[in-house]
Amino acid sequence: MSPARRASRRRVLTWTAAIGVPAVVGAAILVPMAASGAVDLPDKTPAELIAFAAASEVDALSGTVEQTSDLGLPDLGALTGAMGGSDSGDAPAAADIDDLISLVTGSHTAKVYLDGENARVQILDRLGERNVYVDGDANEVWYVDSETQTATQLTLPSDAELEQSAPPAPDAVPTPDQMLDEALAGLDESTEVTVGSDASVAGRDVYELILTPRSDDTLVGQVRFAIDGENGTALAASVTARGASEPAFQTGFTQVDFAAPDPAVFAFTPGDGITVTQQDVPLPTEHGSAQTDAAAPVVFGEGWSAVIEMPNSSQADAFAGLDAEQLALLDSVTTAVDGGRVLQTALVSVLITDDGRVLAGAVPAERLVEAAQSGR
Repeated sequence: MSPARRASRRRVLTWTAAIGVPAVVGAAILVPMAASGAVDLPDKTPAELIAFAAASEVDALSGTVEQTSDLGLPDLGALTGAMGGSDSGDAPAAADIDDLISLVTGSHTAKVYLDGENARVQILDRLGERNVYVDGDANEVWYVDSETQTATQLTLPSDAELEQSAPPAPDAVPTPDQMLDEALAGLDESTEVTVGSDASVAGRDVYELILTPRSDDTLVGQVRFAIDGENGTALAASVTARGASEPAFQTGFTQVDFAAPDPAVFAFTPGDGITVTQQDVPLPTEHGSAQTDAAAPVVFGEGWSAVIEMPNSSQADAFAGLDAEQLALLDSVTTAVDGGRVLQTALVSVLITDDGRVLAGAVPAERLVEAAQSGR
């Protein structure tokens, strides 16, 4: 794929994730590697493997993706629902909390189809399915929920409009290949890069690229990518917490085919009984977020120790609407800190401040408290 074509497809898919597609779409495109003594690919140095992956020209694929994670979190539905407060939007953003939790928990299966600038992600639920259709040529996205019988048609800004504005946020990318691109683009002296053992993913021989943070200010111990030995595409990844021996998060292809999918899988026409909503997606601001009245997320720091804050414009008391049972649940799953409460997992910390802000990062709780108090 040419650099221009890759950039165009990435821009469309980035918009797909950034405009509110559930976090599973962004998270459920990567799977653990299966070690195999029978795999023996030609040796590559870390620099050679990075260059090999960066030069990948795969333009089409289809496959099945599975994501699993085990962070030991309880069901927080009752708590986050209560913290949603009224429908006015003045209460702390429960949806933000739900998205953060869903990003790193649960198990999901999805079908993925890519062909040039067209894409489809079919998320399989127990009682139905959700589909995201991306038409890169038309700058159009459909988000369809079979359970609720709803479809949202999103019209994205044109390439010409985007070229005259700031680019979208680069961290919301829904394919392993693009996630690897972003990881490699951010490599610096804070990360040790090594090559692991050859293995197999979805019946494909793969290299193993290992990224190890040199910073102590992160919960991440290692991130491992599976790189297809024939075409350089990223097929899988796992994230292991610092000090742990087993991955806390792993996701990726269990089956993959690099032939172009049938064009019919990208077509969607709303049927009878489907409620359709149409929206125009606004241009991004200079910070990369869409131009809306809502306060944009703020990022403190960079690299492994970065923290994202989702402001609460009302500055409402985050815990005022909780009853005794919900307060007891909150107390059982979070820890009181100066200025709020922290939900701690193996890989991610989430701070809910007393004034309703939500901060999160792959960092210790102390880092979130510092960012909340000093804004850095």
